[in-house]
Amino acid sequence: MAPPTREQCLELDRHDPLASRREAFRLPEGLIYLDGNSLGALTVGAERSVARAVGAQWGVDLIRSWNVHGWIDYPATLGERVGRLIGAAPGETLVCDSTSVDLFKLAAAASLARGARTQIVTEAGNFPTDLHILQGLAKLLPQVEVLAVPRERIYEAIGTDTFLVVLTHVHYRTAEMFDLAEVSARAHAKGARVLWDLSHSVGAVPVDLRGAEADFAIGCTYKYLNGGPGAPAFLYVRRELQDGLMPVLSGWLGDARPFEFQDDYVPAPGVDRHRCGTPPVLAFAALDGALEAFDGVDMAQLRRKSVQLSSLFIELVEALPGAGALSLASPRDPARRGSHVSFAHADGYPLMQRLIARGVVGDFRAPDLLRFGFTPLYLRFVDVWDAVRILGEELAARPDDRPRDTPRLKVT
Repeated sequence: MAPPTREQCLELDRHDPLASRREAFRLPEGLIYLDGNSLGALTVGAERSVARAVGAQWGVDLIRSWNVHGWIDYPATLGERVGRLIGAAPGETLVCDSTSVDLFKLAAAASLARGARTQIVTEAGNFPTDLHILQGLAKLLPQVEVLAVPRERIYEAIGTDTFLVVLTHVHYRTAEMFDLAEVSARAHAKGARVLWDLSHSVGAVPVDLRGAEADFAIGCTYKYLNGGPGAPAFLYVRRELQDGLMPVLSGWLGDARPFEFQDDYVPAPGVDRHRCGTPPVLAFAALDGALEAFDGVDMAQLRRKSVQLSSLFIELVEALPGAGALSLASPRDPARRGSHVSFAHADGYPLMQRLIARGVVGDFRAPDLLRFGFTPLYLRFVDVWDAVRILGEELAARPDDRPRDTPRLKVT
């Protein structure tokens, strides 16, 4: 059966129930953006919200804005909005700090509550910051051991000495997904807690942390949530565990009485105790505006389009004459795949740079992966068709037509 034609893709776009969401984004003319899994596009809402925070708030009300415009409450109010996208109950999610800092905060707090257990289990090949933060925590607490094992050995590695399992729901390289509920149940059966990294899930894949009985979670907001470069992260703590989890980074805004300026720390009730320092208001304002793009969105509908886009991409790529040079590195089964697709290619980095030069923006992950993200709110089916056509032309280009040297940029 022949793959879809460009006209058939245009017809899919005409009947796409999410098509109007594209108007919420500032997308450069002529660019096919397949890297929203790494940095989301600028939204009209974010642009407007930052301008308002700078001009009408900071510029007019100055320090009064902490009260008048609710700056001081941003971590909680934004946490509620993100929480609705991850299946959290009210009061379980906080927007603050970065994913690395939030991972350290929750893993360190879990370490304080570990009892006699000493082991953290994680996946070898997990996103580097997750592994590096856990390794740093183990240096700080020499009695804690980090055991990183291949994915197929996760269950057997969780034992009676394990107090925490740290996993990424959607793998950053392959997009392979764990089953949140199954892994959480397996860990709980051994008496361990689970901390999920949702950075490649939130805003693209339906997540139900309460339904999965997950314990903790973290994630960034600059990918599918489009919060902007360096946007604040979020953390989640299941309500039943909140009062027993003591912060290690016990900053003044996590105190129960921050403006009484007491010397001794008293943790705030609930998840608020995991606040630390002063929130970066302009970054919070950008995220506040960006989240407007999700208002009224049916996450099941968004997921259906995500699967359609990524499946179309795989089908079109594998029908190319030069497809033999590519190897699918993501699960073929869409039920096991997040919202990005990776193909391995021997010359992956220079090939991706040639695609970017022609207006098809994906990214490269060493040693050989071409990675393409599919953001349902603004990506069209015809964009996928056009991107694959350009990829086919680059695969078919004669060696003499290709640049001889492609210097490696700092950010790939």
